This record gives sequence, structure tokens and C-alpha cells, in this order.
Amino acid sequence: MGLNGHFRAFSFVDRIHSLDSSHVRGSYHVPQSIEHFPAALVAEAVGQLAAWAAMSALDFKSRPVAGLASSIELLSPVRPGEVLDLAADLETVDADAAAYDGVASVAGRPVIRLRHCVGPMVPVEEFDDPQALRERFALLRNQGAAPGVFGGISPLPLTWSGNGSGESLRAQLHVPSEALFFSDHFPRRPVLPGALLMNANLEVVAALAANLAAPAVGSRWRLQSISDVKLRAFTPPGDTLEIEARLNEVSGDSATVNVETRKGKRVIGGSRVGLVAEVRP
Repeated sequence: MGLNGHFRAFSFVDRIHSLDSSHVRGSYHVPQSIEHFPAALVAEAVGQLAAWAAMSALDFKSRPVAGLASSIELLSPVRPGEVLDLAADLETVDADAAAYDGVASVAGRPVIRLRHCVGPMVPVEEFDDPQALRERFALLRNQGAAPGVFGGISPLPLTWSGNGSGESLRAQLHVPSEALFFSDHFPRRPVLPGALLMNANLEVVAALAANLAAPAVGSRWRLQSISDVKLRAFTPPGDTLEIEARLNEVSGDSATVNVETRKGKRVIGGSRVGLVAEVRP
């Protein structure tokens, strides 16, 4: 895979500016060189900031992983070259889980907001090198890490299918056997990042929304929010997952879509995505 991707291929906090028992603030400079930085990675950046605070509180013996989120508001897209101001308010951190709210902003404008997130704790040593994490944390707390090392992520391959009704859409997600992001997520136990699974889910929802009739001439559906997010299992390299998006309700200029991911008959995760109809020039 070439250059080791640890802290390069899937790390989205450049600096931690302040930290106490219940609040943490940080930043991340989105590289100018990449083509795009999707909302799922912005949410991941907020989650990683909260994870640094939680790991520090537990002396890097445990770390939170993606689990539950009550809601994620998709407020504004983020462009390459912009600086994310990250903030997380920790409700609880203990041996079982970390619970937090968070927000990412650009130039004072909120771009994503996370509410009531819960990350179950796992032993750090099973996933990463505790000493490497301590050293990285010290770097982030002091001079900060060099920006611009993230080289982007190629889209995960989807194979599309559907039932022809226009109210549901299915796709297979083919998790690569090798990818640079696995060296950062995680070095000792590579698993598909929950943010990349979320991004694939949103791709399927967006494809479904593109074919839904809009409520007004000239309007189109836009993804506005994600709620009841659940991630129930790790996905190792090489797996194939089934994603299904199904229209739940349309009411005026808003709609909801349920999306679920399965491995065989086992439900891996799911969420409800809110859409809003907007007139675009």
C-alpha cells in the first residue's frame, strides 16, 4: 500500500485547541487537493474529536467506536480547502460508552450538527497501539499535526438493483479487501469505517430521491437530516453488504426514507433520512 496510512488515511483532526472534562474543541483543514469531502466525513471528524477526549479520559485503555446517533443535521456542504471548526460536548465517558453532542462549522457557519451520539467502548489494544495514540494526542494538543496529508478516498463500489416501483432502491456494497484507510481504521483490526457505510447509505438514498416526483415544478429533493442511526456490527475487509432505501412518507415539501444495511439476513445498521424539496436555479 506504499506509505503507512496511520494518522494519514482516515484521521480528520489536525489540532485540539481546548479540552476539559465535558468540552473539547479542535479543527481540521480539509485538503485543497481532494475532489470532495462528503458530509459523512464531516460527521466523522466531530466523532474523532470526541473520541480523542474520551480516550484521554480513560488513559488510552478504551476507545469509542461508531454506535448510535439520535440525529445528524446536514446543514451545508463542505468544500476542499475549508477549515472545519470542531466542537463536542461530552455527556458521559465511562468504561462502557461515550455519549456526546457535536457540531462542525466553517467560518462561524454550522455545516453539520450531531445530537445524542453514543459510541460503545472497545479495548484500545485490540485496534491500535496505545503509545502511538498517546503520542499523536500530545501532538494534537501542542503544535498540531501537519495539514493536507489526507489524499481522499475512492468511492466504494455499488452494484444497483431495484423493484421498479420507484419507491425503493437496492444496492450491493462491495467492501475492498485492501484499502489505505484500513491502515488507519484500524491498524490492528481493520474494519469498514462507519462513516463510509453512512456515505454509501446516503448515496443510495440520493439515487432514490433523484427519481422521486418533486412537489413543485423546478424543485428537487435534497438530503436534510439523518435520524435513528444505528450501527450494530463491524464489517471486515472483503465483505459484501446489501443496502435498501425505501420511501417512508411524503408530506408537502418534505419526505422520509428508511435505509437499512444487511449482511445476509443479519441487520448491520440503519437510519431514517429526511428530505426537503428545494427550488434550485
